Amino acid sequence: MCGIVGWIDHTQRSEKKASILDQMADTLKHRGPDDYQKWMDGPAAFGHQRLIVVDPAGGRQPMIRKARDEEYILCYNGELYNTDEVRDKLKAEGWTFASHSDTEVVLVSYMAWGSSCVDHLNGIFAFSIWEKNRERLFLVRDRLGVKPLFYSDRTDGVMFASEMKAILAHPDVEPTVDLNGIHEILSLGPSRTPGEGVFKEIHELRPGHRAVWEKGKLSIDRYWNVQSTPHEDDFDETVARVRELFMDASQRQLVSDVKLGTFLSGGVDSSAITAIAAKQYEQEQKGALQTFSIDYKDQEKFFKKNAFQPDRDEAFIKLVSDQNQTHHLIMEAKTEDLVSRLKRAVELRDLPGMADVDSSLLWFCEEIKNHVTVALSGECADEIFGGYPWFYRKEDKDRKGFPWIRSLNERVTLVRDDLKDDIDIEWYMLKRYQETVAETPLLDGEDEDSKKHRQMLYLNMNWFMQTLLERKDRMSMGASLEVRVPFSDHRLVEYVWNVPWSMKFHNNQEKGLLREALRGILPDKVLFRKKNPYPKTFHPDYTKAVCTWMNEILFDPNAPLFDIFDREQVRKLNASEGKSIDTPWFGQLMTGPQLIAHLCQIDHWLRTYKVKLV
Repeated sequence: MCGIVGWIDHTQRSEKKASILDQMADTLKHRGPDDYQKWMDGPAAFGHQRLIVVDPAGGRQPMIRKARDEEYILCYNGELYNTDEVRDKLKAEGWTFASHSDTEVVLVSYMAWGSSCVDHLNGIFAFSIWEKNRERLFLVRDRLGVKPLFYSDRTDGVMFASEMKAILAHPDVEPTVDLNGIHEILSLGPSRTPGEGVFKEIHELRPGHRAVWEKGKLSIDRYWNVQSTPHEDDFDETVARVRELFMDASQRQLVSDVKLGTFLSGGVDSSAITAIAAKQYEQEQKGALQTFSIDYKDQEKFFKKNAFQPDRDEAFIKLVSDQNQTHHLIMEAKTEDLVSRLKRAVELRDLPGMADVDSSLLWFCEEIKNHVTVALSGECADEIFGGYPWFYRKEDKDRKGFPWIRSLNERVTLVRDDLKDDIDIEWYMLKRYQETVAETPLLDGEDEDSKKHRQMLYLNMNWFMQTLLERKDRMSMGASLEVRVPFSDHRLVEYVWNVPWSMKFHNNQEKGLLREALRGILPDKVLFRKKNPYPKTFHPDYTKAVCTWMNEILFDPNAPLFDIFDREQVRKLNASEGKSIDTPWFGQLMTGPQLIAHLCQIDHWLRTYKVKLV
C-alpha cells in the first residue's frame, strides 16, 4: 500500500510546484516509508510514497509507459488479487511486461481498455493515470471503498491525494468548515456522508466511482453498484456458493513478497480467515501462520458484561490458534498506550474519530508491524451478512434514521444555544439518511419487509462499513501496515446482496448463513458464538485520563471546542465521568469516557488543523 498525491495546474512555475508537491507528499510518508518518487511535466505533478509489498524493483512509481504516440503516468495505491489473470488477458492481446508487479498490470490495463479497465480488476485500489499528450487525468476508487481518494476541484486545475492532509498542505487550500461541515460533525460524526470531505474545499471520490479531468472540467460517474435480481439458488446451493466465494477471496489475498499475518479476535470472521490462511500456509510449507490479538491491562478485573459484549475473547482465540497451529501473539495495551495516541488518531483521520476505538487499533497495528508488513482482517462481514442487532431487533428496524446514531437528543443538548437556530441536527441526519434510502437499488415485487432489509443492508454498506474501513485504513497505514479485508471482495458482496433475509438469518441467528458456510472450517464453539464487537477498555484509569484532558480544555477560556459546544453542559458531562449520558454517541460502544474523549478529539482537530468555521 502507498500514499499518492497529484496536482494539475497550468499556472504554477515548475520550481515552485516541486517544493509544494514535496510538502504535500511528505504528509503521507507514514503510508509509504520505503520509497518516495515524483514525476513532473508541464501542468502535471505526481508524488508517490511507497510501502513495498510486491516486486521491490519492478513496482516503482510513478510508473511511465508509452504506446500509440501517448505517454501514460500512473500513481497507484492498492493491491490486485487477480494480477495473473489480467496479465494473461493482456498478453493475449499482444501487451508485454517488464515486471511481475500488479502496478504494471494496472497501468497496461488502462492503456488497453481505457476507463473500463476497472471492470477487469479484483482488488482494493485508488489510482490516477495522466495521459501526457492529451492532458487528461483519470481517477478511480475500488468498488467497496477500501482504499481512500480525496480531491479538490479548482478553477485552475485539480488536486487529489490518499488523505485530506496532503491537499490541506497546499498553500492555496484553506481548512474552512462551513455549516454543512459542522452538521457532518454534529449530526453524523464520527461517520460522514459518502463523498463529503467535511472541509469546504475537499471532496471524496465515492467507492465504485471514477472521474476524468480534461479541458478544465471534472466529470464523475459510477462504474459499480450492487444490482438487485431474484435469488434463484436454494439454501444448500447458497451455502456452497458463499463458502466457495469466501475461500477464494481469502486465498487470493495471501499473495505477498513480505511477511504476512492475520488479526484473530476469536469471532467468526477473523477466525475463518485465519483458518483458511493457516491451511494454505501448511500446504505451501511456509511454516506457522502469525496471528495477533489485542487485550487491555487488567481487563479481567474491570470487564463488565453487557448486551453487546457478553464475554471475553481469550478462550475462543486459543481454540482457533491451537486448532490451526498458528504462532499467536497477544498484545496487551496499557491505558497510556491508548491515551497517548488519541491525538495522533485524529491527525491520521484528518477528522475527529472513534476515541480509543481508533487509538487502540493504531497501537495494535504499530505492534503488529514489528512482526509483519501485511495482515488480513475480518471487516465487512457484519454489514454484508447482517451481523448487527439493528438488522433484526424490531426497535432498531423501526427507528427513524441511522440505527447507530441514537443520540440525537444528547447531541442537541451539548450544542450552544445561540447556534441552534442555524444547526438542525435531526433534520440533517434524516436528510442524509433519506438520500441513501432513496438510492437503494430495489427489486420489483418485493414485500415491504424484504424492501426494508435491503435498504438496511445498503445503509450499512455505504455508511457504517465505510466508517470502519476508514478507521482500519488510517490506523493501519499510520503504522505503515497493509491490512486486507477478504469480506469486501465484490463478487461475494454481489452474490450475498440478493440472498433473502430468511437465509441470511438462518436459525434466527445473526450471520446464520455465513456460519453454515463455515461448518468444518471452525470449531462449533467459535462458529455459533454470539457476536462480540471490537473490545474496548473498561479500566478506570482511562476514564480519569480523558476527564483530566477535558478539564484542561474546560479551563482554557479560548478553547475552540466551545465555539460549538456549550461549556456548562460539557462540564456536567465531565463531572459525571460520562455517566450523565448513557446512550451511545455512535454505534454500540461510544458511551461515557469514549464520548468525552471524542469531544477532546474535536477540540484537538479544531486547534491542530486551524479550522476556520464559517
